[in-house]
Amino acid sequence: MDRRCPQELRKFVAPEFVFGPGAADLAVRYAMNFEARRVMLVTDPGVRAAGWADKISDSLRGAGMEPVVFDRVSPNPRDHEVMDGAEIYRAQGCDAIVAVGGGSPLDCAKGIGAVATNEAHVLTFEGVDQVPVPCPPLICLPTTSGTGAEVSQFAIVTDTDRGVKIAIVSKTMIPDVALLDPLLTTTMDPALTAATGLDALTHAVEAYVSNASFAVTDLFALSAMRRIAASLKDAIDNPRDMCARSEMLLASLEAGLAFSNAILGAVHAMAHALGGLLDLPHGECNALLLPHVVRYNYDASPERFRAVGEAVGGDLRGLADEAAREALIARIEEIKRQAGVTGNLADLGVTPDDLAKLAANAAADPCLLTNPKAASAEEIRRIYEQAL
Repeated sequence: MDRRCPQELRKFVAPEFVFGPGAADLAVRYAMNFEARRVMLVTDPGVRAAGWADKISDSLRGAGMEPVVFDRVSPNPRDHEVMDGAEIYRAQGCDAIVAVGGGSPLDCAKGIGAVATNEAHVLTFEGVDQVPVPCPPLICLPTTSGTGAEVSQFAIVTDTDRGVKIAIVSKTMIPDVALLDPLLTTTMDPALTAATGLDALTHAVEAYVSNASFAVTDLFALSAMRRIAASLKDAIDNPRDMCARSEMLLASLEAGLAFSNAILGAVHAMAHALGGLLDLPHGECNALLLPHVVRYNYDASPERFRAVGEAVGGDLRGLADEAAREALIARIEEIKRQAGVTGNLADLGVTPDDLAKLAANAAADPCLLTNPKAASAEEIRRIYEQAL
């Protein structure tokens, strides 16, 4: 059993959050608490079509506020989308932001806030603690159960000129409040439910084996894994099952709190490279890469990976390390199959010619710093090759 002694000095960050049915109805109250008058509502076309963004917009208007809706947000939000949103924020005299959606609108909203208060291009904030002026009040309402963006100090934005995703890591990226209402997740289709759920699973696994993990983050990470293993299939098969939806949203919250404080690893470094260069779906990339990265990392922290295996419902008792590793990978593959994710990177259009550039970009990603095992660009290229 891993018995790390928790004696080092550590700091943890998290926003205020409200969880449960009806949490979305509190958006107006929090906006009023911030004395907002003109609120930018950041969302995307899919969330707007589902009705959630307009519902929040109408409630803000009913309370005497003037919502300014910005929905020009793509999956893997682009730098120019952030800049366009910030320009509208300033031109319209907005004084707060409400973000409704999955990780893309939430990350875009964080970027808009940083640009609006710092009057700089979003790409200048790349890295750790590079946002000097705090953002405007930000209220986040997630409509997916996966990214954890509503509670994290990360914002991921695509640099369209370089074809890479940049990570902005700063306490200023932490929303002022997260309103987690399971009802808002019921309009996800099965494929999105699967992809976002497997994204949350990857967050939890990577946070738990991160070289920056700690007893506090371990609690969140292990709990998230258990919930996802028990509830993801039910959420996919029965989208109106509010118990399953609540469990998955709670798991996403726990995984978000874990990775925001313990950071991530090679899976995310590699998925960011795929999203930046080829504009591929983040959650699905994570799911396809996770078993291969687990195989690469396992010998760096076998006791931790055994705990992962137990948390996701595997039986690793009495197995030698190599057999335990394969049993864990088999269990992850089983969870993926149950979620309907059975392909590989080639199915997403990745070719052998892409691998060198992808590996170089992943090797420069800050998430690689907390991977439990060092990985060179060539080692990353080989992992990509295994995932083709």
